[in-house]
Amino acid sequence: MKKPQNAVENFKTLNCSQSVLMSFSDEFKIDAGTVVRIAAGFGGGMAMAETCGAVTGAYMVLGLKSGTEGKTIPEIKAETKAAVRRFNEIFIAKHGSLTCKKLMGVDISTPEGAAEAAEKKLHDSVCSNLVASAAEILENHF
Repeated sequence: MKKPQNAVENFKTLNCSQSVLMSFSDEFKIDAGTVVRIAAGFGGGMAMAETCGAVTGAYMVLGLKSGTEGKTIPEIKAETKAAVRRFNEIFIAKHGSLTCKKLMGVDISTPEGAAEAAEKKLHDSVCSNLVASAAEILENHF
């Protein structure tokens, strides 16, 4: 199964950030329990409808992809920041924003916004697409 489809399948039971990170966990030999714990607080735009969880999950993958062998901490940080900037450019070009509330059109951190998102099934229609897109960008560009 390709990473985007895997991420969408993961999204049936995990949050957006966990779903993206989980789709790459085998590549980095990270067990499911560790993925679930690491990314638990990043779903729903960090529970504030801010930076999309699919995006933060992608950032975690980019950090893991940077590798450490023979590199200094400043080199790792610089490499990861450059990759994050490139990811952001691609994601924004495709979706117009990195922010959960802008991408969904509602603020899911409020009871009213969460109810509207549930009523409109935005997690199925919008978030699944964003999870797949984040994994696809990672798979095709990094």
